[in-house]
Amino acid sequence: MKLTSDNETLAENKVLLLYILNKIGKPISNDALLNLVLAVTDMNYFYFQQFLLDLLENGYIINYVKDDHSFYDITQFGRETLELTQNILPGIIKLRVDSNFKNELETFEEEHSIIAEYTPRSEDYFTVSCKIIEHNDTIFEVKTFAGSREQAKEIVENWKTHANEIYPEILNILTKKQKESNS
Repeated sequence: MKLTSDNETLAENKVLLLYILNKIGKPISNDALLNLVLAVTDMNYFYFQQFLLDLLENGYIINYVKDDHSFYDITQFGRETLELTQNILPGIIKLRVDSNFKNELETFEEEHSIIAEYTPRSEDYFTVSCKIIEHNDTIFEVKTFAGSREQAKEIVENWKTHANEIYPEILNILTKKQKESNS
């Protein structure tokens, strides 16, 4: 598909994005939206970004940043436009979205509820951030220092694979009364 191809194909892909955003009913990240789109159709990443930009510029969707993550959501104007234009989406595409939607969204939410990343500050200083996110709200976050890239990567990997064990331990430590020392 060429970006300059017929207007019907361009409109169909934009309506597809609106259809998916409307179906989700809540803000979603760029990567998650792309994964949902790719689950139902073959779309080039750069075309996807251009369609999003066009929808943003025309007020069909909004973009905002929360907790250093960018999210997209459909506007009321986008919903109204979708109502008038969704008949240009082929039935097979709607069926794919409707049947793949629940599984893809559940997978996305499971994968994206535990986040860990590191940011280099210098050659031997890295800030590591570990989070748990539920329903687009950060319910737990801890930032720490790592003295090497390897240590930062190790912390990130441990959090991603063991957050369900680490989080309750940290919470237990934070809520446990400590013995008073007699000095």
